[in-house]
Amino acid sequence: MTGTEQPETPTEWAWLARIRRPQGRKGEVFADILTDFPEKFADRRQLWLVADPDSPRKKAGLVPREVELIAHWLHKGGIVLHFGHSNSISDAETLAGLIVAIPLTDRAPLADDEVYIADLIGCALVDVAGATPTTVGQIDDVDRAAGPVALLVIHASGSQEEILIPFAKSYLRAIDLTARRVEMALPDGLVELNTPSKS
Repeated sequence: MTGTEQPETPTEWAWLARIRRPQGRKGEVFADILTDFPEKFADRRQLWLVADPDSPRKKAGLVPREVELIAHWLHKGGIVLHFGHSNSISDAETLAGLIVAIPLTDRAPLADDEVYIADLIGCALVDVAGATPTTVGQIDDVDRAAGPVALLVIHASGSQEEILIPFAKSYLRAIDLTARRVEMALPDGLVELNTPSKS
């Protein structure tokens, strides 16, 4: 543990990965990748373990803690992480469900025309392909494991439907994170096609 001051709220964290389970016998864990830049793990030695805000651990008052990353490698669509304090399967099991994070201020800088995909969560998706812009719904999640193009998981306006929309640059028209709005020109029929209950 270092003397680095901890951010006080979950909104001050940039999530890099979500730990799923032990991997191997020496304390390694397998995690889902949540960052747009998994290659940056090679540049980081000090990371933080924090509780998901909706998890029982967060509600129980789990305090974020700093950990040393001693090894990592990509594996089957995710990443294997080995922290300095985790030396056994039992140690690794205690980490399941935790979020691997860094302070928001430590994120890699982006070019003017780039955006962190995680920042899109909570934004309204607006289809501007037609004469009148139409709000498709709110972006609830981003699925990076679906293929080469991330899928926006949309909660449809006025219903409980879930819609999957490819986050393709050819569809993208504008992003306003301040207004929490993403504008895309979607092909005819894409929304209906990618609504699971209607497909």
